[in-house]
Amino acid sequence: MLRAGKQIALTRLEFDLLVALAKEPGRVFSRDALLTEVWGYRHSTDTRLVNVHVQRLRAKIEHDAERPEIVVTVRGVGYKAGVMGGS
Repeated sequence: MLRAGKQIALTRLEFDLLVALAKEPGRVFSRDALLTEVWGYRHSTDTRLVNVHVQRLRAKIEHDAERPEIVVTVRGVGYKAGVMGGS
C-alpha cells in the first residue's frame, strides 16, 4: 500500500481488515462481523481484538490517527470504510 508516495508495510491481518472494509464502502461492520470475516471466528470472542488491530492499522495508514478518515468508527456499532486515498 502507498501513502503519499511511500510504501507502507501492512501485516496480512491489517491488509485483510482493510480489504474487508473497502470492498463494501457503505456497510457498517460490527466487531463480531469483522471477527467472522477477517479472523474466521465462528463464535463470539473478545471484540477488543478488533479495536487493537484497527488502532494499529490507523497508525500506519491515516494522516492523523486521532481523526481517522479511512477506517471510521461508528459509535456503538463498529467500523466502516471512509475516504480511501483522501487528502
